[in-house]
Amino acid sequence: MPNRSSVSEFLLLALADTRELQLLHFALLLGIYLAALLGNGLILSAVACHHRLHTPMYFFLLNLALLDLGCISTTLPKAMANALWDTRAISYQGCAAQVFLFAFLVVAEYCLLTIMAYDRYVAICKPLHYGSLLGSRACAQMAAAAWGSGFLNAVLHTANTFSLPLCQGNAVDQFFCEIAQILKLSCSDAYLREVAALVFSASLAFGCFVFIVLSYVQVFRAVLRMPSEQGQHKAFSTCLPHLAVVSLFVSTAMFAYLKPPSISSPSLDLVMAVLYSVVPPVLNPLIYSMRNQELKEALWKLMFRCVSGE
Repeated sequence: MPNRSSVSEFLLLALADTRELQLLHFALLLGIYLAALLGNGLILSAVACHHRLHTPMYFFLLNLALLDLGCISTTLPKAMANALWDTRAISYQGCAAQVFLFAFLVVAEYCLLTIMAYDRYVAICKPLHYGSLLGSRACAQMAAAAWGSGFLNAVLHTANTFSLPLCQGNAVDQFFCEIAQILKLSCSDAYLREVAALVFSASLAFGCFVFIVLSYVQVFRAVLRMPSEQGQHKAFSTCLPHLAVVSLFVSTAMFAYLKPPSISSPSLDLVMAVLYSVVPPVLNPLIYSMRNQELKEALWKLMFRCVSGE
């Protein structure tokens, strides 16, 4: 049985058996990746270039776009390269880098979504205190806390995962190096070392989830008490995109990691991994731009400038 010292590379899940299907998967993944780059790149450019969008909400949205770009860039390029070059291999160091970056970016994004829920709570429930509670310094500190939480989580999980002896080969049943799949390769009793890291992550995730739920309970109560329908519509237009992004992110991740073992299969695991690692970075820019008039106007101005060459 191979152990850590003898494993120099891992074998990722093959997305297709025939060359034609491999090239089709490459083209599909490339299209998805370019869509994510375009959507999040436009969000970044619009927020950075338009002074009207230099507010806390859009500052956090800019951070979200950065995290989405990093998240999808951690997984898809390697999957595309493997499909194009008909290989499954990823080096030991490359796998460790994927685990670290993915754990870092996903947890940072979840923490940032929690902060964005707080932003909506203050904007709607405490509008008179919005400037003092969410000043530029406070926003920078909260964003740094989100990124720092992701970094701490990544260090903890990567160090624990890659310190385990591997007794089940080196074939990872996923299109990227996922912690859960690597743990399946470890010796039967070695995964207990990961318990501390899992407890930390579960506590952080549960705390964020409770905070988001409580924030939106207060938000919806405040919105429903508004006397004018126009005010309600404006409030909902800023909250619903964030709520949709949170729901997409949390529901897919929860199903991927909390589904009963009896319904687990390589094909289902693959679909769930795509849903929580690939779909949110592609859809988030679309979700935020659909109901946000300010962002839509900024995006149209940006695209007009690009087309007209100004």
